[in-house]
Amino acid sequence: MSLREVTVGTQAGLDTADMVLNIGPQHPSTHGVLRLRLRLDGERVVECEPIVGYMHRGAEKLFEVRDYRQIIVLANRHDWLSAFSNELGVVLAVERLMDLSVPERAVWLRTALAELNRVLNHLMFLGSYPLEIGAITPMFYAFRERETLQAVMEEVSGGRMHFMFNRVGGLKEEVPYGWTGRARDAIDAVRRRMPDLDHLIRRNEIFLARTVGVGVLSAEDAAAFGASGPVARASGLDLDLRRDEPYLAYGELDVPVVTRTTGDCHARFEVLLDQVYASLDLAQACLDRVDRITGPVNVRLPKVVKAPEGHTYAWTENPLGINGYYLVSRGEKTPWRLKLRTASYANVQALSTLLPGCLVPDLIAILGSMFFVVGDIDK
Repeated sequence: MSLREVTVGTQAGLDTADMVLNIGPQHPSTHGVLRLRLRLDGERVVECEPIVGYMHRGAEKLFEVRDYRQIIVLANRHDWLSAFSNELGVVLAVERLMDLSVPERAVWLRTALAELNRVLNHLMFLGSYPLEIGAITPMFYAFRERETLQAVMEEVSGGRMHFMFNRVGGLKEEVPYGWTGRARDAIDAVRRRMPDLDHLIRRNEIFLARTVGVGVLSAEDAAAFGASGPVARASGLDLDLRRDEPYLAYGELDVPVVTRTTGDCHARFEVLLDQVYASLDLAQACLDRVDRITGPVNVRLPKVVKAPEGHTYAWTENPLGINGYYLVSRGEKTPWRLKLRTASYANVQALSTLLPGCLVPDLIAILGSMFFVVGDIDK
């Protein structure tokens, strides 16, 4: 292709041309290892093409050469802020294919830990999102609460980020003596201190100016791109698998679904913030139930676990949206195929509709409000 010199300007008599700008993959303003190919008309975005794959680990192929115990350690890493929930989806799919019933105590503990993991995920974004648009202080408040909950998660599992506490048939082991009481104390402390973060940022004039009416995603576009979780619910899509297709113990809980209708950056932030309060209440209700249940937390399985020949699909309401797990087995100790449908991948695709028409200064505010983890996109 021959090169052509183009004069870019706005004065009369000069040709003008759109500028093509690459944000990422290694750019100081990018949100993780993601590349956006933007076409700009001055300061306005005309076209956006998300380009993914820079962190691709080939996890789905690795699943095929790992047994059903080993794939858990691979699965909990693609969304490193939602490790417990990632493990959970895999073991639910395997248990469904094996027609395996899990002890009641394990079901309620799983539900409690899934909600604590949801709060940990949301607190990270509640601190980092304001930071990306210039507010430093919220990060300290968010991490104070994260550390409080991380302590009880680390005590129960031994891990800070990649918990590895789920097993096919239940949980790794019984929780430590008195742990449910310490977990409730941590929940109470976080609930009591959350208004510090809430009042600091929710109605902050500068934060409102940067987020209200910016990056509006309509309900129709959210549905068309398969967006889910807080991003979709902020646009008015009233969908939550915990209520609509219950798994674990959610069918016995009153699950509040937090929604907004404006679909802008501020609505997405508010959904995340209000979901923290809801998840703390759910986790406490689960822990109260755990204290009334006795019995094992796992099922005794043979040394080599083999799922029968067949296929199944399990999906969960992960912190960032709907994750799907399509498992195909040929009766061996390894899956023949395990396909992941991750929330971040679908949510990021909506950027191609969301960014055109916005201004470059609003780019980072919009990008950060989509609440994605790049590993969850690239798997």
